[in-house]
Amino acid sequence: MKKIILASCLFAATAVSTSCSNFLDVKPTHAADASSSIATAADALVVIRGLMSNMASGSYYGRNFPLYGDVKGGDFTIVSQGRGYDYLYVFNHSTNANNYSSVWTQGYYCIAQINNLLEQIEKIKANGSTENFDSYIGQALTARAMIYFDLVRMYGEPYNENKTALGVPMTIASLEFHAKPVRNTVEDNYKQILQDLKAAEPLLNKAKSNGFINYYANKAVQARVYLYQEDFTNALTAAEEVIGATQYELYNNTGNNSWLTSWSTQFSSESIFELAVLPGEGDLGNSSLGAYYRRRGHPNTTIAAGYFTASTAFINRLAQDPDDVRKAIMSYDEVSNTRLGSLYKYSGSTDVSANTGKGDGKGNTTAVNIKVIRLSEVYLIAAESALRQASPNLTKATTYLNAIRKRSPNLAAATTATINLDMIADERSKELIGEGHRFFDMMRWNKSITFDDDLGSISTIHRQKTIDRSFFKTILPIPLAEINANSEIAKQQNPGYNN
Repeated sequence: MKKIILASCLFAATAVSTSCSNFLDVKPTHAADASSSIATAADALVVIRGLMSNMASGSYYGRNFPLYGDVKGGDFTIVSQGRGYDYLYVFNHSTNANNYSSVWTQGYYCIAQINNLLEQIEKIKANGSTENFDSYIGQALTARAMIYFDLVRMYGEPYNENKTALGVPMTIASLEFHAKPVRNTVEDNYKQILQDLKAAEPLLNKAKSNGFINYYANKAVQARVYLYQEDFTNALTAAEEVIGATQYELYNNTGNNSWLTSWSTQFSSESIFELAVLPGEGDLGNSSLGAYYRRRGHPNTTIAAGYFTASTAFINRLAQDPDDVRKAIMSYDEVSNTRLGSLYKYSGSTDVSANTGKGDGKGNTTAVNIKVIRLSEVYLIAAESALRQASPNLTKATTYLNAIRKRSPNLAAATTATINLDMIADERSKELIGEGHRFFDMMRWNKSITFDDDLGSISTIHRQKTIDRSFFKTILPIPLAEINANSEIAKQQNPGYNN
């Protein structure tokens, strides 16, 4: 990877302030080299805004990463092949075709921005600047940790399966054009991820910061990482600190602060880290997540690709309680007018007609913000961690699980006698559908995934109907472009992709 010119001014403000509160007011300008564009804390803010924009792009959180985490996890299926991205569902991956390299490319591009920013800040401080760069350093380090965590889950084996396996290359400094970084181990990746998160933690403000990373977003990411590492003690500690923060509260099941209306609202009470998607800057239209999950042929809108629909297993899981509040963000799909298989989280509402659909408040049904980390997830992390730690705390586990389980008011509450991992897994499925977790959950739990191929009479030669993490295609191939550019990493292709 050559040294990347930093697109630091993608989201420069017309009047830049050191506050992070006016993210939606940012306007684009031209790219610039980091070495000449960063001189002050105001310039660092511009770079952070650009970083958030790039993380929200369609190549990353704006579509491709959450799509990967859900389409492959068994809670979605397809009713027809050839519409687009169905190669994810059937695992049709090879080194030179359908290798889904966009997250790799965008992730490392963001990391290059981060590394340049951190280096320039150090130079500025060494030259005598007394400005406070702490928040920008903390956000950059946290973002780098998040990106590496996402990449190692896509390209490396689960930590609890084989932490000595190859993960992804770690680049924590700018690279020269001729550099040929090699892959580090999964364990090394996790060490760097946690090192960045812990270094960032004391630098971040605890105030809610819409569109940016604050202290509690960092702690929520820590809880996530520790959970995947099966360090349940630290996962629970981090999760409980977020749960105890007064800045956030769970959505009510009814009323103004309801779970349903949260999807038509930006930066609501559960949103710990949310990336903004603006109508004129990053709106993917009929290539957006919202369009891919809507019902194909939805009336009064042409922006309904309908690539994916919920699997029968997921619909049955959600139907365990006819009054589950989460059914309100589902609508019938093209299969029938009774099958609630279309997801409308990323449309803000099941009403996406041209006259009334308002998305999340921007008057646009596809430029809907991405809720990267919500308080609901943190409660579920706390529940799982309390249950699975060496000395289970069943009282805490049931308390945290039931806070989310009550979204199904007719289901019996978990008790210390009945709680188990399957109950938590089902709740994660229902609560986090479409948010990019299911596949990664199934891999870390070492559970098999059975795909709903029968719904669309899907025939695939690229995977069996039921797979588990022993199947080599549950890990992506290192992209061909990277291999062609780096002869060293070519020697480290993931098993199964060299044939």
